[in-house]
Amino acid sequence: MRLANLDGRATIVTDAGGVDVGRASGGRFGPELPALYDDWGAFRAAADDVVAAAGPAGAQPIDDARLGPPSPRPAQVFGIGLNYKAHAAETGATIPKIPATFTKFPTCLTGPFGEVVLPSGNVDWEVELVLVIGTLGRGVAERDGWAHVAGVTVGQDLSERVVQRRAGAQFSLGKSYPGFGPTGPWLVTPDELEHPDDLALGCSIDGEVMQDSSTADMAFKVPQLVAELSAIVPLLPGDVVFTGTPSGVGAARQPPRFLAPGQVLETWVDGVGSMRHRLVGARS
Repeated sequence: MRLANLDGRATIVTDAGGVDVGRASGGRFGPELPALYDDWGAFRAAADDVVAAAGPAGAQPIDDARLGPPSPRPAQVFGIGLNYKAHAAETGATIPKIPATFTKFPTCLTGPFGEVVLPSGNVDWEVELVLVIGTLGRGVAERDGWAHVAGVTVGQDLSERVVQRRAGAQFSLGKSYPGFGPTGPWLVTPDELEHPDDLALGCSIDGEVMQDSSTADMAFKVPQLVAELSAIVPLLPGDVVFTGTPSGVGAARQPPRFLAPGQVLETWVDGVGSMRHRLVGARS
């Protein structure tokens, strides 16, 4: 199943278009996405019936400009640093023994298409596979990690590198400017992915590929991330996990390279979808 945030309403994406969950279920589920994550098991069991109830006539065209983040109001947003072996190598860092975890404040989340304002000339790109939690997790065993994931989506962990480094090991402010957490275009449930632990992902600037890798290069795979995080904090329905970025970031290049106004940043994960953002300068 593919689940979108269309004009703030939970929408199942079908070949015929988008099915509004609240309307098609007669108010049983939704209408917003947070309510679905709070009742995820029941919704997943009924999703096919919801689509069938709508019928082809109940599907509406999906306008990219109206899509928002698949989890718009998570209680917690986690970021994982140094989680790709090649990325750690390009930065000269060592993979930590446990996931290097920080937070992106939820106000940075934005949709998969549109503009992102650059606060400076030091903003870097980081394509990421993003998880949305569907089932409360406390002390989750690694073998059960995927069972607590509602689905995955595409993300960018945009980072203002000067602010990030100025704060020492606390990355959060440099990664949480408005618009610095684009996610989308929709959530894809794990059963839709043939190889969920080996997904190609990348990003480009004005058509030039900057990152091109696979989640197979992760040091901590999705099940282990769920287990490690839930061993310390409860993972709540709707929580978002940015799982780390592969090699090819701008700060590791010689000379370093950063985003500039007027550029178009495209981001993708195979089998999930793609995002497109135009970068604009800070407004006075």
